[in-house]
Amino acid sequence: MKRLDGMTCIVTGGSKGIGKATCLRLAEEGARVAVTDIEEDAGKEVCDSIAAQGGTAEFWALDVTDPEAVQTVFAAVADRFGRIDVLVNNAGIAGVNKPTHEIDVEEWRKVIEVNVNGVFYCTKAVVPYLQAGDGGSIVNLSSIYGLVAAPDVPPYHASKGAVRLMTKTDALLYAKEGIRVNSVHPGFIWTPLVQELGEQSAEGPDAFRRALDDLHPVGHVGEPGDIAAGIAYLASADAKFVTGSELVIDGGYTAR
Repeated sequence: MKRLDGMTCIVTGGSKGIGKATCLRLAEEGARVAVTDIEEDAGKEVCDSIAAQGGTAEFWALDVTDPEAVQTVFAAVADRFGRIDVLVNNAGIAGVNKPTHEIDVEEWRKVIEVNVNGVFYCTKAVVPYLQAGDGGSIVNLSSIYGLVAAPDVPPYHASKGAVRLMTKTDALLYAKEGIRVNSVHPGFIWTPLVQELGEQSAEGPDAFRRALDDLHPVGHVGEPGDIAAGIAYLASADAKFVTGSELVIDGGYTAR
């Protein structure tokens, strides 16, 4: 029996990178996956890939910064699949890379709206469904930069630190209702976005990747599937005694 048989999982930002890998892994584990994203074509391709492997997935267009849209989509998912068991709050953006005093107010707000408010809107929407069922699991994507600092992208660091503490607060609030809430903290992961940054870099993609590899004691960056495996664990009953935790998947980056 697969670990997530009969369960319905919602993944935000599910069309690419970690989100895509997560959708594929949850489907492999037997879940019915609601793939949500602002990028419809890529999201539908993820659903097609899952269907080709014998899994079940449907796509919903969703901007997590729109609380009414979140409520509407979650209601549609529950209506389609009969229940919601897992929410993966994966949608996020990096934002601008400027010193704090040079960041425009709107540049700051844009990151916080997606990375922090989006997690709030989706958590607020999903909790009543989990309460009405047998509990469930919420997995929030933070970052190594929700644990340690670096002299870059200030709004991103602030947002991922906020997600870490939001996770712990909600874990305490809903523990007695069987709702587990945990955060995942990836190191540098070789996603399409990071690959694109490498291709645009002055040193070229190979040198760019080698520099990222060197940041990790294991000697290389991670792959999206490394994070998806951790998310699948937290979604499953194997993690029934795990809530309010920080699952760090970073190749040893924060152990230094």
